[in-house]
Amino acid sequence: MKIFGENVFNDAVMRERLPKATYKSLRKTIEGRLPLDPAVAEIVANAMKDWAIEKGATHFTHWFQPLTGITAEKHDSFISPANHGLVNMEFSGKELIQGEPDASSFPSGGIRATFEARGYTAWDCTSPAFLKEDGGTLTLCIPTAFCSYTGEALDRKTPLLRSMEALSIQAMRILKLFGNTTTKRVISTVGPEQEYFLVDKKFFEKRMDLMLTGRTLFGAMAPKGQELEDHYFGSLKTRIAAFMHELNVELWKLGVLAKTQHNEVAPAQFELAPIFGTTNIATDHNQLVMDSLKKVALKHDMVCLLHEKPYAGINGSGKHNNWSMSTDDGHNLLEPGQTPHENFQFLTMICAVIKAVDDYAELLRLSAANPGNDHRLGANEAPPAIISIFLGDQLSDIIEQLQNGTINRSLQGEKLASGVKTLPAFQKDSTDRNRTSPFAFTGNKFEFRMVASSQSIAGPNVVLNLIVAEILSQFADRLEQAPDFDKALQELLKETATNHKRILFDGNGYSQEWVEEAAKRGLPNINSTVDATLVLTREATVDLYEKHKVLNRTEVESRYEINLEQYTKQINIEALTMINMAKNMIMPAAVKYSTQLATSINAIKSASDAVDVSAQEELLKDVCAILVSFKAKLATLEKGVQEATAITDAYKQAVCYRDVVFTAMQDLRVDGDQLETMIDAEIWPLPTYAQMLFML
Repeated sequence: MKIFGENVFNDAVMRERLPKATYKSLRKTIEGRLPLDPAVAEIVANAMKDWAIEKGATHFTHWFQPLTGITAEKHDSFISPANHGLVNMEFSGKELIQGEPDASSFPSGGIRATFEARGYTAWDCTSPAFLKEDGGTLTLCIPTAFCSYTGEALDRKTPLLRSMEALSIQAMRILKLFGNTTTKRVISTVGPEQEYFLVDKKFFEKRMDLMLTGRTLFGAMAPKGQELEDHYFGSLKTRIAAFMHELNVELWKLGVLAKTQHNEVAPAQFELAPIFGTTNIATDHNQLVMDSLKKVALKHDMVCLLHEKPYAGINGSGKHNNWSMSTDDGHNLLEPGQTPHENFQFLTMICAVIKAVDDYAELLRLSAANPGNDHRLGANEAPPAIISIFLGDQLSDIIEQLQNGTINRSLQGEKLASGVKTLPAFQKDSTDRNRTSPFAFTGNKFEFRMVASSQSIAGPNVVLNLIVAEILSQFADRLEQAPDFDKALQELLKETATNHKRILFDGNGYSQEWVEEAAKRGLPNINSTVDATLVLTREATVDLYEKHKVLNRTEVESRYEINLEQYTKQINIEALTMINMAKNMIMPAAVKYSTQLATSINAIKSASDAVDVSAQEELLKDVCAILVSFKAKLATLEKGVQEATAITDAYKQAVCYRDVVFTAMQDLRVDGDQLETMIDAEIWPLPTYAQMLFML
């Protein structure tokens, strides 16, 4: 495909445009074997500039990922003044390596005061530069890390790169114990599946809640929802197919390996899945996917909704984070092979993941926490808020054998006959899938299904890399000191399988029985972002991050403050939006309708005393009664917002927004949605669920 990667300064372009010595030096830097030489950067910058200008670019930007959850960029042109009023097109190695965006307005969790503005971006040469098109213009985007003037990470990429290095260091220790002398580096890989909704632009523009918060704050259920499950994998509508085609083209130009697309379960919901990539590049690509979804949708007079729960009562959206580990020479460390019971290196890695998820379940839960996901997790549509691992029949049997101290078999999938002569028999996988599991083994990777659809995948993968690195470190410390490696390994695997079997669960994660069983096992069930954030206040958490140099104490503490601040801000915006809609849209509609009813009743009575108007009178009474209740609940919400905003302690304020403000919002919505079902459709001011979900 000629268009694939045409807007990426990738390895093939570098090999073509850079001198051989420069290319080799840069490759060594990318592979972590050599520090970046400023002289090399100068040559790369010139080649990158020439390539971009040839493509039509006039500006460049350091493209970074602050703690807002989205990307940021400040554009500078290539022009530089020359003699006689002319300009040259220049781009130096210094400009490539380092930028200086204003850091004062980005979340810092108290690391920086508002008046302290300086911050730096630093080139991440492991992720290729690319050209992004906006409004018909191309801009050279240079993926970078972002830090404060005092050196603390203010972004999501820096901790991610640190966590990848930590995982590589500890995994290499294990590989050396198994006699591996050829691997130089271990790389975490990810394939993030992205779910999203589309809504017609004309409906979106009439919904203040969607515009300001990403979700509907009012809205009665449509007569039809997802009950028939006829949307899932259904035939694509022409409009949607055209959108997806253009989306694929744009992503392929950027080198994003967009592979799979289909209708999801909920009406107007869809999914896009890429092929696996190195974690930091996959993270960059997922940010580009989310950005492209929004921009391409607008071209087709639609709006892409990435909120986890844009519509109450139907499935929300998540992001399935398929995580694995591979060596630099192409071996997947989570590939079981034909006889996994004999593959002790694989079993060591699997046991490390099991122990990591059990020991650090609360940290992993936090990595998928945001206000939108609080609506989704545990709502019989997504994984529960309880962390557990699904291994499937084959691995579960092997783990049980490890517990018993004797391991001698691997269950194999059988042949499955279709019963139709013209169709071939095919080999079943050795294990089924479990869509209710938050952390499921799916062949040669783990699928972390709790991740929120709107969030960067950097956070979850930082935690996965970090906690697995920690357990591999513990394993290596023990095995490196063992006089008999094989015996020590057998003891370690048996001990791990026995002590951490509580985290393994292959049943229905949506059932109440599992909630009760998980409690008996002592597994945490954390239902809100506010409670999940508390894990960052623990000394053990700080020690873990500092041990592996992923975050220092100041950076951990800043994340605690940022998480709570973002939660309270989001709920506050939702509450204020709801108040505005209630006062300026719903109440006027209810008053108008009740006035029309009263006028109609009086007119009919004036015309004839013999006409029965009891139905109209009952309807008027019901509308007025709900309107009275609605107004009282609105006052309660306003009072709750005032109470919450007056609190200065970050945690107590977040708790108030969750327990007081959000509860009042839910109560107000009940009456608002009831009014929608009663008021004349011509008077009701908001597009309905039926329109938004089924008129695409």
